[in-house]
Amino acid sequence: MNEAVSGKYEAYPEYKDSGVEWIGSIPIEWGMWKLNHAYYEIGSGTTPPSGDEEWYKGDIPWVTTGELKEKEILSTAKNISENSLRRFSSLRKYPIGSIAIAMYGATIGRLGILGIEATTNQACCVLTKSEVLNNEYLYYWLQAFRQDIINLASGGGQPNINQEIVASLKVSAPAMSQQNIIATFLTQETTKIDTLIQKQQQLIKLLKEKRQAVISHAVTKGLNPNAPMRDSGVEWLGEVPEGWEVTNLRYLGICQNGINIGAEYFGSGYSFVSYGDVYKNEVLPDIGSGLVQSTELDRKTYSVMAGDILFTRTSETVDEIGFSSVCLSTIENATFAGFLIRFRPSSGVIDSGFSKYYFRNKLIRAFFIKEMNLVTRASLSQDLLKKLPVVLPSIEEQKEIAEFLDKKSSIFKRLTENAELAIQLMKERRTALISAAVTGKIDVRNFTPDPKQSSNAPKTTNPTHKEVAA
Repeated sequence: MNEAVSGKYEAYPEYKDSGVEWIGSIPIEWGMWKLNHAYYEIGSGTTPPSGDEEWYKGDIPWVTTGELKEKEILSTAKNISENSLRRFSSLRKYPIGSIAIAMYGATIGRLGILGIEATTNQACCVLTKSEVLNNEYLYYWLQAFRQDIINLASGGGQPNINQEIVASLKVSAPAMSQQNIIATFLTQETTKIDTLIQKQQQLIKLLKEKRQAVISHAVTKGLNPNAPMRDSGVEWLGEVPEGWEVTNLRYLGICQNGINIGAEYFGSGYSFVSYGDVYKNEVLPDIGSGLVQSTELDRKTYSVMAGDILFTRTSETVDEIGFSSVCLSTIENATFAGFLIRFRPSSGVIDSGFSKYYFRNKLIRAFFIKEMNLVTRASLSQDLLKKLPVVLPSIEEQKEIAEFLDKKSSIFKRLTENAELAIQLMKERRTALISAAVTGKIDVRNFTPDPKQSSNAPKTTNPTHKEVAA
């Protein structure tokens, strides 16, 4: 158990073996409940034929795994009709307070609590009501052991669990009155942690925005605040320092689309620079992330050399078009993807360090988004890329700006990494706290709720079997 957690709270006087390896010991007075014995109903749902919109013309909420985000579910992206409910026997309305857990794929183990009556698709397993388990307590218990539950999954690239696996889970729990206390305790304490995490996430967002503002100003206005300015003639650039050249990319070098080759040629051979290598990085990695069986002519035509700037050319959305990555050192025998455009500057025109910042600054993003014509798939043509306005100081000043931005970026990187580390530690503490509470490693029976603290945690109800039947 996390030392920060164990040091703050007392343990129970006496423990026993739970009988489940990944739960460990539990307080001697606690019990173990198999979910299919504890719950009135454990069910799922189905997906009406997606090609017929008539099934979805209704007002009955229909939950998919994408809507399971460790939050209360108050609305759904799609609703189904009463006719769907009658037609498909696998569909039924689950009551408010029910817990839904994702069983398939990338979302496996994700949770939600119904804040509304709702149906679900077949990828959600739903637990309704119990006389012996508090749903909010179970919600935290399932969070604590998400990875252990995933480890029970079958399948290769897309691991799956099923209703039988969920139903067979054995849950550690005290009496209902103590479950209520633990759930209230965890709601209060995790809300505090979540608030701190949100503040760090907001800090990271502000740091990214500030970094972008510093870059955009430096590469379009320079470092001298007293430099005389002139109109650039480009609306989004505004004024630029006198003496800086304003031109279009077409006059600074040549463009080349990437290699177009069949899928059977990938996986072995020579280094290959992928779309992701460019999209994710301001500077290209030292070697491409893929391999391709390229010819000598391919490696000459689609080479990746120091000074080259690669741009993302095509995507599902315009938001991913026109991202650049600069090659700082030649990648020997490499080729690059057909979803990219390589711009190779003329010798001595653009400093690579300056390129790294100029072509990724937020004003360039605004240019591409404004100019792109999105039909079914966004695609950046060489003609449009060549129209991109470029403002250039002398090579010496470009180097000065690049060095300045390298130093600033280093500071932003350090501050961002500190915030990311803080988030990681808080998430670890949150998980450890939940795990300790739902296995009785810490004793919170004397916990007193803070009346001043409001909670955004999902609220559940636990009517008895008799109440449900009525």
